[in-house]
Amino acid sequence: MPTLSRLLLALIGIVATPAFAQDFPNRPVRLITQGAAASGPDVVARIIFDQLGKMWGQQPVIINAVGAGGSTAARQAHAAVPDGYTLYMPAASAFIVMPEVFPALPFDMFRDFAPVGFAAEQPFVIGVSPSLGVNTLPELIALSKAKPGTITYAANSRGTLPHLTVERMRIATGADLTFIPYPGAAAGLQDVVGGRISMVVEGLGTLMGAVQGGTLKPLAVTSLKRLPNFPDLPTVAETIPDFISTGWFAVLAPGGTPDAIVRKVNADMNKAAGTPEVKEKFATLATFTRPMTPEETAAFVKNEREAWRATVKQVGFTPQQ
Repeated sequence: MPTLSRLLLALIGIVATPAFAQDFPNRPVRLITQGAAASGPDVVARIIFDQLGKMWGQQPVIINAVGAGGSTAARQAHAAVPDGYTLYMPAASAFIVMPEVFPALPFDMFRDFAPVGFAAEQPFVIGVSPSLGVNTLPELIALSKAKPGTITYAANSRGTLPHLTVERMRIATGADLTFIPYPGAAAGLQDVVGGRISMVVEGLGTLMGAVQGGTLKPLAVTSLKRLPNFPDLPTVAETIPDFISTGWFAVLAPGGTPDAIVRKVNADMNKAAGTPEVKEKFATLATFTRPMTPEETAAFVKNEREAWRATVKQVGFTPQQ
């Protein structure tokens, strides 16, 4: 049941005026993310919210609440007072897989959080160890079929978008690919560079150093079109028609957060994302922003959940408490 303070704050949200929201924030805002330090969610959060801190004159506090498939961060965010001073930026898997894995959670990701805005999205890159001896995605698929059980791939924990991306590709092509889960992208990349694992799937920002150093060979990117800054890197869609997969990050607030504050943060996020500083930093990571209203953010998240539903069902996840 909602606490009295949460109900009172929800009532404040009903009568809050734009003038009331103009005073927000007058103290630091906390942003809870499920990503570890230097992970994709963490890097995106710091780029956007550092810029917001300059605009607000209040340096936000990033809280890395890792563990339990994202449910640790979600629980903390749900328990927060809905006054706008605690925001939540989960990974996409929190909407797509977490409800399947943790059906007993005392909240619903769609009903009990207020969409604030869209932070960023980044396609994934499929990279392989040069020692594997393949130069294209079709060659990788053919090799996996010719030598079943020998091609392994590293991705973040089971149920993350990099994991689901490869599973969707495997299901579509019949490729024989064995998943090796890692707690973070850096550890998986290290084993691929060392030749202990065949391939890795992660955002280009994480893989950039290894690609530029020649210790990782990129085969394809999961965006529908080739990246403007990397025109020679083919898309997975050139092998599997219409294939697309991007990691994305939406910012939410606890349910009951005043609507005027939600819209103030949304407007400020969109302004921050359009600044040259943020655009330049994101460009180096092959990360992209697009302004959305709270309503457009909610629609985007729901569409993504539907788009991944069949893959999640085919992969199968054991419910946990």
